[in-house]
Amino acid sequence: MAPTIVLVHGAFADSSSWNGVIDPLEGAGHPVIAVANPLRSVAADTEAVGDVVRSIDGPLVLVAHSYGGAVISNVAADAGEITGLVYVNGFAPDAGESAFTLAGMFPGSTTGDSVRPIPRSDGTTDLAIAQELFHDNFCADVPEAQASRMAVTQRPATAEALYEPSGEHSLWKQVPSWFLIGEEDRIIPAAVHRFMAERAGARRTIEIPGASHAISVSHPEATADLILEAAAVPVAA
Repeated sequence: MAPTIVLVHGAFADSSSWNGVIDPLEGAGHPVIAVANPLRSVAADTEAVGDVVRSIDGPLVLVAHSYGGAVISNVAADAGEITGLVYVNGFAPDAGESAFTLAGMFPGSTTGDSVRPIPRSDGTTDLAIAQELFHDNFCADVPEAQASRMAVTQRPATAEALYEPSGEHSLWKQVPSWFLIGEEDRIIPAAVHRFMAERAGARRTIEIPGASHAISVSHPEATADLILEAAAVPVAA
């Protein structure tokens, strides 16, 4: 049985950020689910993704971009037959680490200067990237017209989610991982990605010169290729 590929988007994006990746995965014979990540809190978002995982029969590979990496890192190992994790410019936090603390571990992140707060009636605060800064900060290697649409349709994440410490359970300690890194990621510096990949003992790490944070959009083929590599590993490995 070909593993199901579960795609989890991050902050300031939605499931359409995987559009260029889906066809190659399905063409290789894999069922694909692009989850709508709520972007409300690490704990709640993990439960939402975990519910999807628990609904899948057979092996599956979890793939995440950006903040989505914090979510898949907290999914319980017994939620499903999870055979691999693929971090696509994604956070792989250890216990107690948050997206913002990891992003600031090495210099280079422009997130703090580019986001704008949106107070919500429930007491939380949404963060969105200012539209005029979105292209340069989030997806500098994407055509301007496409970047403009991405800026308009971005999904804010709560500040609380981005500051929330990761739980005691780190799935990358139990499941093999692969990392795809954009050399010019301005949201999560490449040095942070390298640190996380080395710490996780990644099976394979690929760094793409000049690639932005939105690497699944600008380099869908390379993204799909690494996912397929992870999906090809025997379940017993």
